[in-house]
Amino acid sequence: MTKTLIAVVGPTAVGKTALGIQLAQRFAGEVVSGDAMQVYKRMDIGTAKVRFEEMHGVPHHLIDVLEPSESWTVASFQEKARAVIDDIRERGKRPILVGGTGLYVQAITHALDFNEASSDPDFRARMEAYAKAHGEAALHACLAEQDMAAAQRIHPNNSRRVIRALEVIHVTGKPYSAQEQAPATERVIMIGLTMARERLYERINKRVDEMMTAGLLEEVRQLHEEGIRGQSIQAIGYKELYQYLDGEVSLAEAVAQLKQNSRRYAKRQLTWFRNRSEAVWFHMDEDEPARVFEKIFAFIEGKLSYEHE
Repeated sequence: MTKTLIAVVGPTAVGKTALGIQLAQRFAGEVVSGDAMQVYKRMDIGTAKVRFEEMHGVPHHLIDVLEPSESWTVASFQEKARAVIDDIRERGKRPILVGGTGLYVQAITHALDFNEASSDPDFRARMEAYAKAHGEAALHACLAEQDMAAAQRIHPNNSRRVIRALEVIHVTGKPYSAQEQAPATERVIMIGLTMARERLYERINKRVDEMMTAGLLEEVRQLHEEGIRGQSIQAIGYKELYQYLDGEVSLAEAVAQLKQNSRRYAKRQLTWFRNRSEAVWFHMDEDEPARVFEKIFAFIEGKLSYEHE
């Protein structure tokens, strides 16, 4: 019988990586990364990529598969992740999907259509030019006029997703938000990790400081010197330090902005998963992490007891 997919979701810095590894060890699984930026090589510190020694022998997939100069879409992820998940199952292992990029997780658990038939490069180029000329707020207003539900879900600053939504509406004539009603394609046990906002924000601020100490600026400087200016450096942690390296802000200002953007992203992640997923939530600040993980293991074991019925 097909092994049930286990998914771990939640905001940045909450502990998803550690849980994913322990779940893989406990349930004979392999981790599939559902993070939009960990696919890029040489972008390790800023994406909080799991280190080899932290994997404890657990195979991790869809990490370090692209050069920073290459592009990556949710359609690319969906295709490759489904192939990886099929391969994991064929080898008798259980797929453990770990990610904070909500749309990537949904692309696996539901029948979302991201095929090339919904693509119009010329239209996309016009929208990119419009955003550059009039600003992200004006672009987002265009989406709100055509699909208010989608506009409420997509942050105005995420111009790439706003343009993608407008592109799908333009090509298909259907609301982009209609994808949210796509049927499930996976039997999934979805675990959500959360914690009190103040504590989460403290962890985020501390992690940014640790990233800077670990060499994040040097990591970003190398990309900057290579002339990388594509999609990859739009990631939080890279775009802020690019502004510093371009002489637009001071280093202190860049780090402060990085912390603020990370906190805002965590808030959006929580909102996204709470509104759109069937996750069962566990609070990481109610007990020691090890005890919370034991509760999660027991919950999953109870769910999996029905797998062979």
